[in-house]
Amino acid sequence: MKTITIKLTGPLQSFGNEATFNQRTTSLHPSKSAVIGMIAAALGFQRDDEKITDLNGLDFAVRIDQPGRVFTEFQTVEWKKDTRKLTYRGHIQDAVFAVAIGSDNDSLIDEIQFALRHPGYQLFLGRRANVPAGVLQIEEFSGLNPVQVLKDFPWQASRWYQKSKSNKQTVKVELLADSKLLSGDKYFMVKDSVGSFSQKNRFFNYRPVERDMIELTNPSYQEKDQSTDHDPFSAL
Repeated sequence: MKTITIKLTGPLQSFGNEATFNQRTTSLHPSKSAVIGMIAAALGFQRDDEKITDLNGLDFAVRIDQPGRVFTEFQTVEWKKDTRKLTYRGHIQDAVFAVAIGSDNDSLIDEIQFALRHPGYQLFLGRRANVPAGVLQIEEFSGLNPVQVLKDFPWQASRWYQKSKSNKQTVKVELLADSKLLSGDKYFMVKDSVGSFSQKNRFFNYRPVERDMIELTNPSYQEKDQSTDHDPFSAL
């Protein structure tokens, strides 16, 4: 088993869930299908490449290290000649996620890691306009699955966010993973298994997901000084 972690952060991210033409909302964390899409782009796959569905077999977990704030923009779309409609699109601002991808096929993980550092197509965080904040930060682990890695992986939140919680020695963050990587009996189903990214026949199937809470150390913790030199009787 080999696992890599990928830090996903950028000014804007957007991970589509159930959407209509007018309302294109976002999940509050990266979906497995979105990360598979990014890996497929890195590997240089076309949208209708049948090898994309093989990536559903990767083990997947994501940790929400810094929840973002959702905002909605609107755009005008000409959906037929001389007829325009308003569409609304959700984005997450200033979020940081730790994603982990694992497999017993070590060479596949090596290939993915190389491709993410030398992508065949542009990488983006859910929508083409949402680019990562710099080069992706990737780390590799052997003998551990994605959940095992993320339970001990250092907190990836921005420094300013960590400082905003400097009165807390530890913080609890949410983790979502393939159900088989957790208990396997408290799952819920999400439509997040890639069937096809083809623009002519884009569809997703259901997959079981579980969530857990993980306690992490806050490196910006500052112990409150309980002592005081103030002595009101010194003036007497």
